[in-house]
Amino acid sequence: MKLRDLIGGAVAALLLGAGAALAAEPVLTVAERKVADEKAVFATVESISVVPARARIGGTVIALKVREGDSVTRGQEIATIGDDKLTLQMNSLDAQIQALQAQASQAQIDYDRTSGLVERGTLPRTKLDEARTALNVADNNLRAKTAERAVVQQQFKEGQVLAPDDGRVLKKMITVGSVVLQGDPIVTVAQQHYKLRLRVPERHARFLKQGDRIRVDGAEAGDAAAKFGTIDLVYPQIEDGRVVADATVDGLGQYFVGDRLRVWISGGERPAFVIPSHYIKTDFGIDYVQLGAPGQTVAVPVQRGREHPTPDMPDGLEILSGLRDGDKLVQP
Repeated sequence: MKLRDLIGGAVAALLLGAGAALAAEPVLTVAERKVADEKAVFATVESISVVPARARIGGTVIALKVREGDSVTRGQEIATIGDDKLTLQMNSLDAQIQALQAQASQAQIDYDRTSGLVERGTLPRTKLDEARTALNVADNNLRAKTAERAVVQQQFKEGQVLAPDDGRVLKKMITVGSVVLQGDPIVTVAQQHYKLRLRVPERHARFLKQGDRIRVDGAEAGDAAAKFGTIDLVYPQIEDGRVVADATVDGLGQYFVGDRLRVWISGGERPAFVIPSHYIKTDFGIDYVQLGAPGQTVAVPVQRGREHPTPDMPDGLEILSGLRDGDKLVQP
């Protein structure tokens, strides 16, 4: 009797465990919803703006510190431009400054000597005025020449070509040894903020508006999950029979500028049944869903349609037939 009681208790525990597991199975109520009638178009990854890094002085490029594709930050040195004339001017100014310093020192000595002689009454006060004037002229000449040297020194600094903004180098315009003029572009830099530029046939123009959501296939980036974005600008002019629009999508920095991606946009709305794909089980090439309640389900064949992933249902799948509004699905 004790063995029989033990066996009976074990069987009851197994049945209770199975019932709890069945009760824990998620139940999904099928409801018809409005879905976007998506159309596939191609979009290109483009920078918000492409700006050139220009030379501020003329001369010869003596160093180039970036290549195509390198990331740069605002103010980073990209290239160095040298000009032999600036070196000659600097040497000339240094020599002139040394001469003016000697003149200023001599003028100070003359002023001090004259001041002492005037105080003792040996020389008239007009001599002191003349010595003071000569000292002021020497000091002013020295300051002017020092300022002129600072201008040349600033031109030396402007030989450094700096990145105008954060971004990536798209193209080099010159090589080391090239002669450039003031204002010549050295490299072009694409700003770090990328957008998707869509070109949609004009027959879909009335469906396209600011704020619409778009979907980028995950396969375009090697991901299983799709990426979603938002249209933030629709250009008012039609080009070659296409409407141009810009969309913001997170994670575009991993693409190449000019890369073409397949994008799904809304072409209107229609009613449909959309369920998570993991509620479908395929046997011998036929798709089934489990209708009913946990523990009391019936396998019903369905016809699957196109994928409709959304942020709240990444594996959303449209069902064309086999379901009705209010059906309850049990995950197989």
